[in-house]
Amino acid sequence: MNKPLRIGTRDSELAMWQAETVQAQLARLGVDSVLHPVKSTGDIILDKPLYELGITGIFTKTLDIALINGEIDIAVHSMKDVPTALPKGMVQTAVLEREVTNDVLIHKGDHFLLDQNGKATIATGSLRRKAQWLHRYKNHNVTDLRGNVNTRLIKLIENDWQGAIFAQAGLKRIKLLPKDAMELDWMVPAPAQGAMVIVAMQENQEAVNASSQLNHLPSEQATTIEREFLRTLEGGCTAPIGALATIKDQTVYFKGCLHALDGSKELVIEKETTLAQIANFGKKCAQEILDNGGKELMQNIKDEQNNPVN
Repeated sequence: MNKPLRIGTRDSELAMWQAETVQAQLARLGVDSVLHPVKSTGDIILDKPLYELGITGIFTKTLDIALINGEIDIAVHSMKDVPTALPKGMVQTAVLEREVTNDVLIHKGDHFLLDQNGKATIATGSLRRKAQWLHRYKNHNVTDLRGNVNTRLIKLIENDWQGAIFAQAGLKRIKLLPKDAMELDWMVPAPAQGAMVIVAMQENQEAVNASSQLNHLPSEQATTIEREFLRTLEGGCTAPIGALATIKDQTVYFKGCLHALDGSKELVIEKETTLAQIANFGKKCAQEILDNGGKELMQNIKDEQNNPVN
């Protein structure tokens, strides 16, 4: 490119780390780039409503608009934050090699023991984490926790909760993972958790060509399956959905789950296939969930979200 590639990113510590990682990888390919941190400022596109452009993601909207307006060339995201349908004219150009996928519990010391009959207050802003936690620990209370990684860690210290749930990848990347963090190997992660994705406008061929060189095929294949599972189940509704595809040799192992919002019901699917047969694999797994009680459960979730109990 004649001009440096403009890399759009949110300005949190984790988002900046991700953008700097992309910048360093591009530099190794001889591609010059500059970081363009973007803050949300009540973004407005004057000539078209946002819904017409398909802009939906709460964490990605500002960067979507910056891309569409030509203020940046590529945007770097935590892939799990990206809606399964991208805005019109926008394409996924690369999935970087994935980090660890699991969730961890950050807790208040060795005295904190997880007992099925014990009482505890755990913090998370994720419907998926809340539902899976309550399914396993029915007597616990789960409280809401929002903000970037740093903000959530501070809130955990300031409150009398026993622990909070985080993605291990985010904490590891910015070197904030405590040594005594408890790996939740039983919790099915969010689709594409631990993966970073780059998006660009399709018409910006220079940006597409440069950034697509960073694509890690196994990570792209796994996250495509997971996001296909998510998209098929969701139907425009936010629900407690977990999905993980792992690839070993030529075999793909998949585990997906759907929970009631309060964790009272759980639907799980575990399947495997060959790499040669991954087309629509995520969709088929989701359809199996829908055919075995998932349709009714999704309707219950929609009803609860549309008519919340005060």
